[in-house]
Amino acid sequence: MPQLAAFPKAFMQALCKDGSMKLAEWIALASTLDIDGLEWYAGFLEMADERNWVDFRRQVEDRGLTIPMMCCSPDFTHPVAEFRKKEVEKQKRWIDMTHALGGSFCRVLSGQRRPELSIPQGLDLAAECIGECLPYAADYGITLILENHYKDDFWEYPEFAQKSDVFCQLVDRIKHPNFGVNYDPSNTYLAGEDPLELLRRVSDRVVTMHASDRYLLEGTLEDLRREEGGATGYARRLSHGEIGKGLNDYDAIFTELKRAEFDSWISIEDGVEGMDQLERSVAFLRGKIAKYWP
Repeated sequence: MPQLAAFPKAFMQALCKDGSMKLAEWIALASTLDIDGLEWYAGFLEMADERNWVDFRRQVEDRGLTIPMMCCSPDFTHPVAEFRKKEVEKQKRWIDMTHALGGSFCRVLSGQRRPELSIPQGLDLAAECIGECLPYAADYGITLILENHYKDDFWEYPEFAQKSDVFCQLVDRIKHPNFGVNYDPSNTYLAGEDPLELLRRVSDRVVTMHASDRYLLEGTLEDLRREEGGATGYARRLSHGEIGKGLNDYDAIFTELKRAEFDSWISIEDGVEGMDQLERSVAFLRGKIAKYWP
């Protein structure tokens, strides 16, 4: 049966920017939820000091939870080889961090979709860099998970592999037991595409999932595809919402994941309106998991 984790979507500014919230506070809040673990973020301010890593693992485990997944954002499509080398080293440090926290999954991305970069060039660069990280991850028993991502907050350009065709080409290039897909249905809307179509193409490679939901502020999905698909900057027509209340068809998603024998971690990346909303999202997903994995 899949397990549930939570990510502090509503508290990223406080945990990563101004320090107005401490990780101990988030751990205490999250432990009140009906979840099994916490998805961690490499950019939490308190994670800069490696001496803190083991202590945070202890704090989480003392609450009866684990830290299964690490969220981080390498940029492997930069044209300068020395820059890419540094990104590989950063990814290896994030693998160290994941291992110290007791995790099993560490995210990778392709990199930014720079205008001068052709698709063949970007695929070569991303696949090469991910390939360099895989033996290191395997030594620690960690699986690198490639997400169909939209855009890191600190990037100028969207994800190189944002579009499904490019994402699937990159996934197909990497054949390694310590590599898989982190599927995020909501990000597919930001690419102007159908999340179920992507899932059916990669479901046999999905090893973790981000659960969230989006709803349209105005217009139609066709408007979104025409005006927002693949644009720099976040889609103005879409907003985060409570899971189960938005565009994603979780019955169809879980039907396909069950068919593909998925049995791993689902991390909730919502709750932007507070803990009450996050609690409702947890309850919704618990109900769906009980239905499809009785």
